[in-house]
Amino acid sequence: MKKGLVLEGGAMRGLWTAGVTDVMMEHDVWPDALIGVSAGAAFGCNLKSRQIGRAIRYNTRFANDSRYSGLKSLMTSGDYFNAQFGYHVVPYEYDIFDTAAFEQNPMTFTVVCTDVETGKAVYHDMDHVDYDELEWLRASASMPLASKVVHVQGRKLLDGGVSDSIPLEYFERQGITRNVVILTQPLGYQKEHNKLMPLMRMALRKYPHFLRALDQRHLMYNRQLEYVAEAERQGRCLVIRPDEKIPIGHISHDAAQMRLVYEQGRKAGEQHIDRIIAFYENK
Repeated sequence: MKKGLVLEGGAMRGLWTAGVTDVMMEHDVWPDALIGVSAGAAFGCNLKSRQIGRAIRYNTRFANDSRYSGLKSLMTSGDYFNAQFGYHVVPYEYDIFDTAAFEQNPMTFTVVCTDVETGKAVYHDMDHVDYDELEWLRASASMPLASKVVHVQGRKLLDGGVSDSIPLEYFERQGITRNVVILTQPLGYQKEHNKLMPLMRMALRKYPHFLRALDQRHLMYNRQLEYVAEAERQGRCLVIRPDEKIPIGHISHDAAQMRLVYEQGRKAGEQHIDRIIAFYENK
């Protein structure tokens, strides 16, 4: 029975998830397959490379560095989180990404993106690290309005959360049937219609299928919450979620706030690690 780990996105809320996954690594708990969406992919890759603490380390280090993120980057490059510096400089020069460990780890690592021309999810298995593979990772976490469309291997891509925010059903279809799902919203949360749709329609008018997916995203997301809840009731998955709203926005330059969120995730990881181990061992 294959053990899976499903990581939803949530931009900087993903640091809460990184806290949980760091605790999993410290307790030597490894899934057979991981699927990440947006920040779930961008931070979750550190689990495959077995680098505890890397996500919180580089985010706090560069929290106020204009080369990494900010309005200057958005105005000059079209990306709030600088594409070149964040994905192609930091991992090679400042906080080294262990590409050898990533590639040697047999864990399947799947990145979810959205094809802006079709509005459909694209699932990409990332088993090595090079420029294009890191662009898949960047595309998954590229939020509309805050990012330009990412061109990768003939596709035009943006945020995977637009088309498949919580890809538990996809993993189950792949035969991965024992899944831990880490969410970044508390129990009872329901997504509402995006209030920025008028701006989205102006900025992304060339991509009507993507706009339709954006317009209906809240419906898709809430249906997925129902699917996860039913899977949890049937014992097919174990859900780890925050007890209350994570105290950080999509974008933050406050290193102390980032550490607080990360430590809250670590606390949740320690609280639930025995449940995770027992679930994976099917006890």
